[in-house]
Amino acid sequence: MNKIIGVTELQRSFRAIFDDVARHRIPYVLTRGSRPEAALVPYEEYLRFQQFQEKDVLGRFDRLIERMAARGGICR
Repeated sequence: MNKIIGVTELQRSFRAIFDDVARHRIPYVLTRGSRPEAALVPYEEYLRFQQFQEKDVLGRFDRLIERMAARGGICR
């Protein structure tokens, strides 16, 4: 479950929050003025997110190439 914490509290309790994220895999949503602005997540989740984004971008390129090939715009 995500925890929500303000930036000021993060500064005061950084070591404990870092341990929650790194050791206990608890993600935090960081707020400023009650608005969510960032997230602190375990590194493995960050890597999965990066892989997901890469697959999404590559999938978009594949679909674009297929559409262009269907219109005779490129040769495969």
